Amino acid sequence: MKTNSLPIFSEVKAAAQMQKGMPFLRLGFRPFYVAGALLAALIVPLWVAMFLGQLPLTPAVPPLLWHAHEMLFGFAVAIIVGFLLTAGKAWTGLATPRGAWLGGLVVLWLAARVASVLGSYALYAVLDMALLPLVAAILLTLLLRARNYRNLPLALILALLASANLFFHLAAMGALNLPAITPLYAGLALIVMIECVMAGRVIPAFTMAVTPGLKLIATVWVERVTLGATGLGLALWVFAPNGVVSLLVLALASVLHLKRLASWRPALTVKRPILWILHAAYAWIPVGLGLLALAQIGLVPVSSGVHALAVGATGGLIIGMITRTARGHTGRPLKASNPEVLAYALVMTAAVLRVLLPLLAPGLLGVSLIAAAVVWSAAFLIYLWQFTPWLMSTRLDGKDG
Repeated sequence: MKTNSLPIFSEVKAAAQMQKGMPFLRLGFRPFYVAGALLAALIVPLWVAMFLGQLPLTPAVPPLLWHAHEMLFGFAVAIIVGFLLTAGKAWTGLATPRGAWLGGLVVLWLAARVASVLGSYALYAVLDMALLPLVAAILLTLLLRARNYRNLPLALILALLASANLFFHLAAMGALNLPAITPLYAGLALIVMIECVMAGRVIPAFTMAVTPGLKLIATVWVERVTLGATGLGLALWVFAPNGVVSLLVLALASVLHLKRLASWRPALTVKRPILWILHAAYAWIPVGLGLLALAQIGLVPVSSGVHALAVGATGGLIIGMITRTARGHTGRPLKASNPEVLAYALVMTAAVLRVLLPLLAPGLLGVSLIAAAVVWSAAFLIYLWQFTPWLMSTRLDGKDG
């Protein structure tokens, strides 16, 4: 009896040791989701107040660049880092940063956000450029140790994001003869590519999981052509805009993503909000690519395509994934509550207000900015209200994580 009980005792003891420390710092999604959602709720109203001349705040870079940079390298990167530090553990079976190590990464991210409005530019740049290379190195090490080569492109994209951030700061300081907006466009393009890759894995899989008998089989060459056209179209937009070639490639990518989305049978998800939000958000990718195509010949402003991808696609996919993954990793059922459904609707409304209303009624730009900021902020405040207590507590099932 004693011999048989020893392994069980050891397993219980090991599990108890793993759960020591603050629950908030046990996995990357916990602090980074809260931090990213809080920044999302605050930064858009602050930017609109600056834009309308109602807030005499002077960030480290011109307000437009600050807004674009912090939405990408502050908000979106926080969620991406939280997701990858969590998924990395599931993909490899190896430990990802937790406790003080994880807390240090969060403090580094937070320090850069504070420095962007209160510190010198040099301090802001140094702090801001430190996080992504660290996380890319952590993820790369885990994937190589586990021989998980399938996910290596994600580590590469993180490294490219870090490079785009470096070029932004060099351009903003005048050390590089490049418009500072160009690296920001590159950053958005890289984030969209992450979304395209991950959406292709999870959206059809989630849809099949809740639809008995449904089989969604992707054709490999079609997937490669879709991602290839998207990458090429976005690269042309960033580095060689306003040309017929960029228009044609972006238009082709838009059509391919529409076909891709249709093949995932989005109509089957209308009664499952935690799933339809992912389909609805993904629909903004072909919309954004189509608007960027039209912008190549001056038919619509570039900002329309940018915000379709940034607010509709990125914002929508983020609110969908940070509710779903937070529920799963805290031991809760994968079923959205009424507040979450409201948050989904608010983010989609923000995209319509920011993208489509100014196109239909350019004179209402100021109204659209204010309205979009209010509903966007409300969505992430709802997330914080519901999820922060969960993310600061132990899993319901008592497991580590």
